[in-house]
Amino acid sequence: MSATTQQPAFAASRLALPDPGEQVPTISWPVVGIFFGALAVFAFSTWAALADVLPVPVTVLLSATAIFVLFTVLHDAAHYSVSTHRWVNVAFGRVAMLFVSPLISFKSFAFIHIEHHRNTNDDDGSDPDHFVSGAPTWQLPFRFPVMDVPYLTFLVRNVRRRPRAEVAETVFLMAVTVSVVVVCALTGHLWTFAVLYLIPERVAMFVLAWWFDWLPHHDLEDTQQENRYRATRNRVGSEWILTPLLLSQNYHLVHHLHPSIPFHRYVATWRRNEEAYLERDAAIGTVFGQQLDPDEYRDWKQLNGRLARILPVRMPRRPAAGAAEFHPVPVASVDRLTDDSVLIRFDVPEGLREEFSFEAGQHVTVRTDLGGQGVRRNYSLCTSATSGELAIAVKHIPGGAFSTFAMEQLRTGDTLDLLTPTGSFGTPLDPLAAKSYVALVAGSGITPALSILQTTLAVETESRFTLVYGNRDADSTMFREELDDLEAQYADRLRIIQVRSRDPRHPAHLRGRIDRSKLEQWLDTDLAMSAVDEWFLCGPVAMVTDLHDVLIERGTEPDRVHVELFHGYQRPKVADGLTPATVAVTLRARQHEVALAAGDTILESALQAGLDAPYACLGGACGTCKAKVLLGSVAMEQNFALSPSVVEAGYVLTCQAHPTTPSVAVDYDV
Repeated sequence: MSATTQQPAFAASRLALPDPGEQVPTISWPVVGIFFGALAVFAFSTWAALADVLPVPVTVLLSATAIFVLFTVLHDAAHYSVSTHRWVNVAFGRVAMLFVSPLISFKSFAFIHIEHHRNTNDDDGSDPDHFVSGAPTWQLPFRFPVMDVPYLTFLVRNVRRRPRAEVAETVFLMAVTVSVVVVCALTGHLWTFAVLYLIPERVAMFVLAWWFDWLPHHDLEDTQQENRYRATRNRVGSEWILTPLLLSQNYHLVHHLHPSIPFHRYVATWRRNEEAYLERDAAIGTVFGQQLDPDEYRDWKQLNGRLARILPVRMPRRPAAGAAEFHPVPVASVDRLTDDSVLIRFDVPEGLREEFSFEAGQHVTVRTDLGGQGVRRNYSLCTSATSGELAIAVKHIPGGAFSTFAMEQLRTGDTLDLLTPTGSFGTPLDPLAAKSYVALVAGSGITPALSILQTTLAVETESRFTLVYGNRDADSTMFREELDDLEAQYADRLRIIQVRSRDPRHPAHLRGRIDRSKLEQWLDTDLAMSAVDEWFLCGPVAMVTDLHDVLIERGTEPDRVHVELFHGYQRPKVADGLTPATVAVTLRARQHEVALAAGDTILESALQAGLDAPYACLGGACGTCKAKVLLGSVAMEQNFALSPSVVEAGYVLTCQAHPTTPSVAVDYDV
């Protein structure tokens, strides 16, 4: 038996990062508590200073303490750790930012801080905190109180990368701050304002730079990209006082390893996985500055032989075996993503959860009557395969029957027929792998890439992912906020490059479309082929085939280039050179024998015989109709869904497969 096609189809391991065992809560009450507590202290110290009931040094110290505490609120909000609701994080972050440094907007701070996580200890200007952590000792007293200066200069250097609204907010805040200082100076109230805010804010900045930047990072040579376990340290000893004073930042290493967990869970995370971190040669120092290797730390702890639990990485459930089947599934919600797209979440009944388990990169076929029209459409799943959630994103196509229905009429509680997940766009995942992935996608091509990205980063905790995402402009970008959240959650392992075709303010080198010339430039600079293990391409046919050709021409192994198309080519039917055949079809554990007319595909013959064979695009793009050839041989007209190794194993796309022998047997259940 064999399968051929007339068109080509498109590791070293390290110990995986231990699971912290912590999740972002619906609301982090410790953060809420210190937020309102700090505001109360600041209000009291302001009143005490204005009423002259406390000495100036005391009110300055109280206000500085409040601002120092509010930085923790700002810090957790920047990592979206205050709440699972994005708006809650932004609200807390914006208020806290006004106290910590009113010169920078919250969104700008979050961007700069994530760059610190991604480039920790880099001395090439990409780590804004290196201004302090890499400074000569004699300069530290002068640098500590002006820590926001390198943040501002970093923002200026990257201003073209940031959204217009964010930049406008920062400019507005700077203008207001300067105006307030000038007005106070002109009206003779500058000293009062200095006592109430300017001096406490600089004192707080001094302490923050010392405790949050210098203590965790100084004298460490490894960068976050080189060795995440030695790019920052834990500081042990006197934790009974150090942990509350530093608001858990003496366990700063835990924060860099798991940036999305709330500050008050750092210590619990360390204790849960202590031995696992020590096995990875974690950087540890004592409260007095002595550096400890893991054995010295074990001796210091006097707990020889104690083993901490390593919680298992949460792996996706394996999809159900057998041919795909349709099931009625209720719609849980329909939410607008952009002006022309919606996110549809499904409420999969408990009895069907096994059937609808999926692998990252798979898709479902939606079938609905639509008033007698009877349509079926194929959509990629856009949720993590570890999440237990099933959702698709539908982008409106002018004149499109289902996309118009989804945008205008579909409601929560409606029921759609869903084919159980199919497709093979993703790759097998290994919790111990340390690989580099790149996805090049455009428009709604983000949907399978988003599922692959989330699942990969959750399962392979040492792997890194680069997403190159093309859109017209910011407003047309699907999942824009979700991608921001993921960058905050996986600060040192996820890089997102936005390419926009109709945004004149976007950086010139990232303006236009993702095409051959851009990819060739990236291959020579940012995306060196030797450093990339797997490529994922999803978007319009012309873009995907062009990029695929570039990668193959440059020597990338075909099995490392994974392709998903919006749709395949619909070629006119030609019977020349093709002969009738008899096809034995195994479908849902039953065998059927069907007659195939000259020019028909195996799928066409199965459907004409009344079999409910799985299919979606009919253009060789989705892989829904995949089956294994057990007897005889076939030739495929085109193939954009199966890798060469899968074809070599005997699998074909039955919508493209024509028998080349009188008898053929295929199995949809394998």
